[in-house]
Amino acid sequence: MNVHQISAEHLTIDRIGEIINNGYKIELSDDARNRIVRCREYLDKKISETEAPIYGVTTGFGSLCNVSIGKDHLAQLQINLMMSHACGTGDRVPNEIVKIMMLLKIQSLSYGYSGCKLDTVERLVDFFNNDVYPIVYMQGSLGASGDLVPLAHMSLPLVGLGEVEYKGKVMTGAEVLKKNGWKPIQLASKEGLALLNGTQNMSAFAVWAILNSKRLSDWADVIAAMSLDAYCGLVEPFTDAVHQVRPHKGQIDTAKRMRELLEGSEIVAKPKEYVQDPYSFRCVPQVHGTVKDTLAYVRSVIDTEINSATDNPTVCPDEDLVISAGNFHGEPIALPMDFLAIAVSELANISERRIYKLVSGTRGLPSFLVANPGVNSGFMITQYTAASVVSLNKSLCTPSSVDSIPSSQGQEDHVSMGANAAIKLYKVVLNTERVLAIELFNAAQALEFRRPLKSSDAIQDVFKAYREVVPFIVNDEVMYPHISNSIDFLRNNAPSCK
Repeated sequence: MNVHQISAEHLTIDRIGEIINNGYKIELSDDARNRIVRCREYLDKKISETEAPIYGVTTGFGSLCNVSIGKDHLAQLQINLMMSHACGTGDRVPNEIVKIMMLLKIQSLSYGYSGCKLDTVERLVDFFNNDVYPIVYMQGSLGASGDLVPLAHMSLPLVGLGEVEYKGKVMTGAEVLKKNGWKPIQLASKEGLALLNGTQNMSAFAVWAILNSKRLSDWADVIAAMSLDAYCGLVEPFTDAVHQVRPHKGQIDTAKRMRELLEGSEIVAKPKEYVQDPYSFRCVPQVHGTVKDTLAYVRSVIDTEINSATDNPTVCPDEDLVISAGNFHGEPIALPMDFLAIAVSELANISERRIYKLVSGTRGLPSFLVANPGVNSGFMITQYTAASVVSLNKSLCTPSSVDSIPSSQGQEDHVSMGANAAIKLYKVVLNTERVLAIELFNAAQALEFRRPLKSSDAIQDVFKAYREVVPFIVNDEVMYPHISNSIDFLRNNAPSCK
């Protein structure tokens, strides 16, 4: 059994992918336990010794920050906070992202700046290790004051409220606790706020998007190479000297990869009468490369975020401080998530243009990629579908982070809308995957018409693997299952298919 220890050591995005995809269990390190206990003991001592109000600990929340709460109501304050803030609506957050959310919350609480009790954090660990997925809804967070609404839904089952999915069934929080012999957590002061404040919902979507965007970026190069060979395109635009005079890293890396993917192709070696390809082929390094550079930047920002304490107030035992500030504000990641959505959408945008060229009846390919067009519509409508999805992406790429609607009677008067940016990014990634799958469907079909010439070994390997799940289309048939199988192929295979 693979086990990951939660500690103050740097948690990378790739490590999260490994933990989630390989079914790791997690456990708190001794250092993490000591940090959590020390912070809680300090906070209890601080509450007992001071008469000054401490936001969210001995006061109400938001615009109720000036309402003092008696010590005998501090625990009820935290329960009330969780219940009243569970106002989510819309579609459910996928279980995979909920699991990342729990992992990130555990990581953040483990630093010992939040004031949670050890048993509260350990119960989140129990949920993670036993595949208990709190039912969380996509809509409701403003991305400031943290992801209050989704994190409230994530936390309710800890105290026997809310709902979870467990072993494929939806049940109440009380039921899942009973089934596992767990008692409801008795929240102490500040704990509800520690659980609900923070950016773990936004960050979980961002981590998921980064991991999948990297996968799709890798696939986009492979699929573009297959399309280029199927279109009988030119390899000269990928010459290294061209890109060294405009030395963006992503551009250089993409050109190199295209050369490697097409090395040894009989189609590339065939003499050409033309000297230029359309931009969607010729400018793959410039477009795909820019996506790579954007992804690298966004990764660096999210990497910092997931290794941070983002709830409020921040409890600093070493400095003897409990400070109400704004680490929950989603602005640092809202803008990058909007940026990544725009970048990923460009992979779909240029992909659809290559699809259009493949079905256009040029460069010796039959119209709509069937031997007998007219009687057969062939791949005509696959381009329509791709165009529809690309158009939707353009709507989704309007930045959420430029908006702000004041809340809590004006106390929270600037919000990031980062959760909306996260939702849109999630949809753009899925849409881009669909378009790339459609391009692969077209590229494989077109490549067949270049026989007996073969593409490179790298492309032929992908082609061979793809043909095991999606056939060559001779005459018109129902197409949507092939598109679905193409999507599954991208998800279930590494871009090299080796």
